Amino acid sequence: MIEIVETDIGTARLTWHRAEDARFVLAVSHGAGGGVEARDLQALARVLPEHGVTVALVEQPWRVAGKKVAPAPKTLDAGWREVWPAVAGMELPVIAGGRSAGARVACRTAAELGARAVLALSFPLHPPGKPEKSRADELLGTGVPTLVVQGGNDPFGRPEEFPEGGYELVEVPGADHGLAVPKRSPLTQEEALKVVTDGVVRWAASLG
Repeated sequence: MIEIVETDIGTARLTWHRAEDARFVLAVSHGAGGGVEARDLQALARVLPEHGVTVALVEQPWRVAGKKVAPAPKTLDAGWREVWPAVAGMELPVIAGGRSAGARVACRTAAELGARAVLALSFPLHPPGKPEKSRADELLGTGVPTLVVQGGNDPFGRPEEFPEGGYELVEVPGADHGLAVPKRSPLTQEEALKVVTDGVVRWAASLG
């Protein structure tokens, strides 16, 4: 089901994948260079409803408008805040999620919006080749249970680069920022996505 949400910065679009007996809603957005067709977002939308999690794939207004480049972080945050009532309206706990830039948005806004938890897919810990420009404070400051799903070969931050903190991390061996694995990988792409979905299913169940 498609839902349109009008915001002060344009039209956002939600694609709902509903669980029959939902315990949570996962509202999850895309990165700065792609949309909700990302392989990990689509895999979660297919699998999680079978495990009691309704998934709302959230397309930010800039993406709906057909723009190629995401706006500034504060604009992304503003769009996310205006979408939130639509995902919170089912009177279920909401997990705030996103991949890459969307993960940063979820981390920055979780506490103020009352998210139950945060799912950070391919969290961009730093720009490629610039580990000194760390964004760890966003991840460490969510104030709620947080799961990071990170490719083992992500140029925006490999799992071993992440600081210690009160979050969980699932590594997808050999995967890049898009959670794609090379052909020489011991994991097939399907197996790599199963690492993602299995990890999220287990973590969501632990939330109660």
